[in-house]
Formats: sequence, C-alpha cells, structure tokens
Amino acid sequence: MNVKGMAILLAVIVCATITEGFPMFKGGRCLCIGPGVKAVKFTDIEKASVIYPSNSCNKIEVIITLKAHKGQRCLNPRSKQASFIIKQVERKNFLKYRNK
Repeated sequence: MNVKGMAILLAVIVCATITEGFPMFKGGRCLCIGPGVKAVKFTDIEKASVIYPSNSCNKIEVIITLKAHKGQRCLNPRSKQASFIIKQVERKNFLKYRNK
C-alpha cells in the first residue's frame, strides 16, 4: 500500500472515532416533539406523567393520557395547566414517600 492510501485510511479511522462520541440528536431523545399544547380538558385526562430532565432529554416533559383511548398529548411545561399538574405530581410523590 502506498503512502497516499495509508493517509486516506488513517483519515477515515480518525473521523470514525471522532464522530462516534457525538450525540445523535442535539436535544436528546425526548418523547415530546415541539412545544406541546397549552391545555387539555380536565375531564378528558386519565393519567398525567411528568418526566424530569435526564441524560437522554434535557427538558421537562408533561405527558397526558386521554380517556377513551384518544391517545396522548404533550403539554407545554410552561403553561398554567402543566405547572398545576407538576405541582400536584410533586405533592403526591412527597406524601407517598413521607408516609413510608
């Protein structure tokens, strides 16, 4: 193998090892894409989940499961309703762990 071929091979190997460490998605693997809706009717909510920032997603996510198998919606975490839900979930978790 000539010098030119060795240089190209070395460049390919170096590029492959450098790009190995780059994250695939800049924002992480978040479940909610986009800002989310501002509000959902309280009567339509079956379950609410709050997912806090982690290594895979750097933002807080509020996911609402709707009744009657209508699917899930992502709430904008800065909306009034999402703030209320986050406080309720934190309060419920605090009471749950305090009573153990």
